[in-house]
Amino acid sequence: MKLVAVVAFVLVVVATPTGRWGAFAVYALLLAGVVAVAHVPARLVLRRMLIEVPFVVFAAVLPFVASGPRVEVLGVSVSATGLVAGATMLLKATLGVVAAIVLAATTAPREMLAGLERLRLPALLVAMLSFMIRYLAVVTGDLHRMRVARESRGDTGGRVGQAAAVAGTAGSLFVRSYERGERVHQAMLARGYAGHLPALVSGRAARAREWALAASLPVATLVTLVLFVSVVPR
Repeated sequence: MKLVAVVAFVLVVVATPTGRWGAFAVYALLLAGVVAVAHVPARLVLRRMLIEVPFVVFAAVLPFVASGPRVEVLGVSVSATGLVAGATMLLKATLGVVAAIVLAATTAPREMLAGLERLRLPALLVAMLSFMIRYLAVVTGDLHRMRVARESRGDTGGRVGQAAAVAGTAGSLFVRSYERGERVHQAMLARGYAGHLPALVSGRAARAREWALAASLPVATLVTLVLFVSVVPR
């Protein structure tokens, strides 16, 4: 239910026309209410929003490289079209990222995989996501141990030396991960793996009341979009 709700919410946000600031403000209030109801700490949301940095950089550059009429902002001439487009893109990205953060903070990885399986996502994709989640911690542990080993051998060089060491570490980590994948696959085949993992779905199906509760956010967002597009002037 939460997967469907998040995807529907993001689709409505993305479909909102450029410059509908009132609609985006209502979206933000609705999403803030969801964060409060889910008891997700604001510090956790802000820390995980760092993943949005590339969008922020692109949105900040867009007013300077876009064409069209120019306006003065804090004494700097920028493109009015680029300014509106950059701000709209940043708002859409922020709302989508926060919705994904709430989903990740309130749902266990296995539950998300089970939800994707129940939604009939291809079994191969579910298996790939399952292995990615399982071995991400293993690969991260390998990287940490390699960094500790490198530093324990006195690797405290300058920027150029660090770049060379990091490149070597990345190559070695790739080879180790590839070899581990081969060993895991051989072990699975030895245990009777035939291309299908055991089903993850368990427990009862969601009730209509629970679906209605999950749909409250995307439905409220869609109603807001319709009102601002058809009733509220720009």
